[in-house]
Amino acid sequence: MKKELNELTDEELLIEAKKLKTSNTIDATLIGVLVGILIYGIAADNFNYFFGLLLIYAIYKLANKSKYKKTAIEKLLKERNLK
Repeated sequence: MKKELNELTDEELLIEAKKLKTSNTIDATLIGVLVGILIYGIAADNFNYFFGLLLIYAIYKLANKSKYKKTAIEKLLKERNLK
């Protein structure tokens, strides 16, 4: 069972922040790959609108996946004076 963020201890909160940073790196890599696939498809005249929309949707979901959790963790870290 997952705890609420404000119920986490300092150590658990730091672990969550580290996991979030790793997740952001992986998401950025995936977004870059998907954008590359989209650009290649357009440049090679092999662009399919359905496939393009699917890629754009995937990019959007990856970009906004953890926006709210990130701000909540950063706020809690600042309140508890953790780094």
